[in-house]
Amino acid sequence: MNDDRSHSSLLVPPSTQDWMQGVLSAKVVLVMYGDYQSSKSADVYKMIKAIGRELIAAFGEDYLCFIFRHFPQAQIHPHAQRAAQAAEAAAVQGQFWLMNDTLFAHQQKLENGYLVEYANNLGLDIPQFLKDLSRQVQIDRINEDIEGGCKSGVTAAPALFINNIRYTGRWKMTELMTAIVTASH
Repeated sequence: MNDDRSHSSLLVPPSTQDWMQGVLSAKVVLVMYGDYQSSKSADVYKMIKAIGRELIAAFGEDYLCFIFRHFPQAQIHPHAQRAAQAAEAAAVQGQFWLMNDTLFAHQQKLENGYLVEYANNLGLDIPQFLKDLSRQVQIDRINEDIEGGCKSGVTAAPALFINNIRYTGRWKMTELMTAIVTASH
């Protein structure tokens, strides 16, 4: 559990430049800073997806907007940065979310060969994917996410912000759901 609570608000507001599911005008905007090699990030991501399905079914499409930002912790997760680049390379071909799901589902296997295999399984153009994998524009975008997270006090992934306020509760389905519903009022 990350106990650095010096910043409790998101200093880089959500925008259309973010990877998002939903609309920015939703009642609740949930921003997650995640690391593809962090098992806690994967657990929280799966929890958010489940909560999102429930809330959208109950309250409609404009209830929740989910935003994912990269926060690879390269010092402890050697493949996290490259995995983030793979997600960005997949995004060039319109497959960010499918690659995002794949990377979290297979986080024990994030070496380069696996990244190409995942891209192939998603039907991506592999020469294009390989070209995009190391493009500076992808690296710059990931670094912007990291810098934005750091400005908002993020020191480790996962970190969540609900309507721009840092979520400090436990990583439990019921607590997170309650925090999201409370934020919508």
